[in-house]
Amino acid sequence: MPTPFRSRNPSGVHRTRVEWMDTDAGGIYHNSTVVRFVEAAEASLMDEAGLPGYFPVAPRVHYEVDFESPLFFGQGVCTVVELARIGTTSMTFTFEVWGEEFRGRPRRRAAHGRYVTVHSDRDHRAGARSTPWPKEWIAALGGPARSREARPPP
Repeated sequence: MPTPFRSRNPSGVHRTRVEWMDTDAGGIYHNSTVVRFVEAAEASLMDEAGLPGYFPVAPRVHYEVDFESPLFFGQGVCTVVELARIGTTSMTFTFEVWGEEFRGRPRRRAAHGRYVTVHSDRDHRAGARSTPWPKEWIAALGGPARSREARPPP
């Protein structure tokens, strides 16, 4: 069974529980809940890096998720987002969503994937277009990220 990844790259962690609003009538989470968990972990990463202005200028342009196991109402969840790559105008992130041990079920990875954000021109006068990341942001995130290196789970 895969274990949660952690590396020397910048990462953010979000711990929560599956709420009723996150589930269908059977108490199993909606797939869209993963996006909310991932964005919360990403917000943690950006907050720790001191980049509160990140979200209004960093739309997602690509998102992919592999779903592996269900999460249940009341179950603890740990989501880890890692900055995998910083380009001139884009960033690539990887993530894992883990369901904690719950009612006799072992801890399992529920979903994993990757997504790409771009730095956009906030006024959109010329339409949506990407612009280079501010140098200060790249420095705050530690420069170009290295490849993933496994470490013990968070």
